[in-house]
Amino acid sequence: MTSEHPDHIQRRNPLRMAVWGAAGFLLLLPLVAMQFTTEVNWGIMDFVVFGIMLLTVCGAYELGTRLSGNRRYRLAVGIALLGVFLLTWMNLAVGIIGIENNPVNLLFFAIPMTGLTGALIARFKARGMAYALVATAAAQALIAVIALIVGWGNVLILTGFFMFLWLTSAYLFRQAAR
Repeated sequence: MTSEHPDHIQRRNPLRMAVWGAAGFLLLLPLVAMQFTTEVNWGIMDFVVFGIMLLTVCGAYELGTRLSGNRRYRLAVGIALLGVFLLTWMNLAVGIIGIENNPVNLLFFAIPMTGLTGALIARFKARGMAYALVATAAAQALIAVIALIVGWGNVLILTGFFMFLWLTSAYLFRQAAR
């Protein structure tokens, strides 16, 4: 009988199969939709980019949830990654300001980069992750204010939605740190 150190015990995650199954479903959804409507017209590169996005988010979820057995920490990881995925998907698909080719939309990639930078600085510890997600929410708000001042459009509702995700995740990380 071997004795394993507690850090080496693989943490069980009952949502693991659901997350990967949902990713597979989302990847197949446009393919199925294309059979019934001409409104959905994806090329091979659309599927490749979407697949890479799904693999990246699901892989990050796997890694993030292995860092802690705490349910709040895991939920915070899931919510933050959902926000990153939705923000990136929207920005690539249709653009947040104007059309997807509007160079101003590149600003929105700074939002998840803010969170990632904060997470790396915090070494993925729950308390530091809470601060990183607050900084992410602040970056989201700053870009919305800039958009309003410069006259790029009103993104307040969208900003409110994403700030809710970032701040909910921050709250859960804060709770996990206690």
